[in-house]
Amino acid sequence: MAEADLPDDTAGGNALVVRPASRLENLAARVSLMLYQLSWRTPLHKMRITGKLPLKLLAVPADPLPGDEVRGTAIRIGKFRLMGMEQSIDAIDYDRLSLPPAFVDYIHRFDWLRDLMAAVNRGEGAPLAASIADKWLIANGDKPRLPGWRIDNSAWRFLNMAIAAPYLLTSTDLVYRSKILNHFARTARHLDQSAIRATRPFDRVCGWVGVVAASLLLPEGKARRAMGEHGLETALSDLVFPDGGVLSRAPQQLMELIALLSMLRQCYIARQEAVPGFLNDTLGRNIPALLGLTHADGGLGAWQGCGHIRAERIEALVQASGVRARPLRQALDWGYQRVSAGPAVLQVDAGPPPHAKQALVGCASTLAFEFGFGRQRIIINCGGAGLAGANIPAALARGLRTTAAHSTLCIDDSNSTALLAKGQLGAGVVDVELERRDIDKATRIEANHDGYARAYGFVHNRVLILRSDGMELRGEDTLLPHAKYRGREEVAAHLRFHIGPDIEMVLAEDRRSVMMRLEDGSSWTFATSVGTIEVDDSIWVDEDGRPNPTRQLVIGVNAPRGGMTMGWALKFLG
Repeated sequence: MAEADLPDDTAGGNALVVRPASRLENLAARVSLMLYQLSWRTPLHKMRITGKLPLKLLAVPADPLPGDEVRGTAIRIGKFRLMGMEQSIDAIDYDRLSLPPAFVDYIHRFDWLRDLMAAVNRGEGAPLAASIADKWLIANGDKPRLPGWRIDNSAWRFLNMAIAAPYLLTSTDLVYRSKILNHFARTARHLDQSAIRATRPFDRVCGWVGVVAASLLLPEGKARRAMGEHGLETALSDLVFPDGGVLSRAPQQLMELIALLSMLRQCYIARQEAVPGFLNDTLGRNIPALLGLTHADGGLGAWQGCGHIRAERIEALVQASGVRARPLRQALDWGYQRVSAGPAVLQVDAGPPPHAKQALVGCASTLAFEFGFGRQRIIINCGGAGLAGANIPAALARGLRTTAAHSTLCIDDSNSTALLAKGQLGAGVVDVELERRDIDKATRIEANHDGYARAYGFVHNRVLILRSDGMELRGEDTLLPHAKYRGREEVAAHLRFHIGPDIEMVLAEDRRSVMMRLEDGSSWTFATSVGTIEVDDSIWVDEDGRPNPTRQLVIGVNAPRGGMTMGWALKFLG
């Protein structure tokens, strides 16, 4: 795909930072949600979600998303499988479900229905789906509790059950059918009460999506639809940047948003209703932002906790959205820059990190980059911090969030932004200055950040110049003395370049250059003007949360208080 058209002149300035609500507002919202969740245990909440039983759904939306046949086959033999882990379906104890959060959500959201439908026909799959759903309802249906009735899980479950209605409602058991239809109605009323109380922007969007879907698929939804569409439009404006990215700056959350909105879009289509303009507009901005993080092979770069996602998954998501668009070249709000030159693609994290309350799996990756040539990733980030599971323990997941797990400069083995618990970020980078311009037969990006200013007295400035044929990438990393903060006499600094898979490397005797042979037989050379190169172990994480071994180039130097510049170049040899 070609990139979105943009002016050729300089685009620069400070990348935008979205400021969170005041601490008092956040506290009030959290207290309100907590009190509301405590009320779930009372007869009051049971009264809130009890009402008229619908006789049927008004329509069954088509599923725009593909299922996973391998996971579906596992369900057929009695196991949920995700992220290298398995859970016996018969042995599930919903009071003690000790699995990673993503696996727990997979079960409570009924995402497994899509996988089951991909693996078996309705005749074989319907009894299985009914059996699993009935067991869930027995354990959770009459007693709303976390995490099953969490706002986002409830909305996803409503949509997944609606799409899979032919599997869930095939049974001739009238008691079971009544339980399923009653759960649709109870979930809708639960979301009516919950969506407005959500404290996180993404949860608010999920809640209102569920409300709107319920208004379209259940009887007497006119008033619910008006309220839901207004709430959803407001929530989307709070979550989505003008350029289509999301506050967390996490590609995986943007992908989830696109999937969610694409499913809601199918609800309108199933009812032969016009899709609201704000919904089409949001998807129309989301898709270019997501494609801006794809390489020439169509797969996604690894940013803010995301693994290296295959092209097929991105293509399926784009198709589900109904949007045809070109990759966004530069996004000052979303915070990523993309340069396409011949068969090469350069991606740069040129924005400030997300705020603590907005981060999904916050990574200290400011000024990191990825570079691919054709179908080969040459410089990458480790990725995968958000995929903790059987193959990625918590300690490794934390390591994957560090600055050292990204292809950028790291001072004193510390992070440019502090890493906090639960995926949040602390003090560090505040301002990122960016200038991008086209020069003679090349594109030049210059950016700097202040993440090391307070502790070490330096501003990290990075210049990247990609030749227009994509066959040479030059870089210059400079540590500039900060005007306000005074640094140490000398401090260790390391430039790291994590290398893509299946690349053979030979280090020169003087350790100033490395010869690299790619899987397609082509050769590249990497050279540095300062320091010497060490070849060290590294990993990259795929979309299923599996770490794969690779290598990294490390250039270590001692930076004096007055600062220094390190030049390097990556060149195609043939």
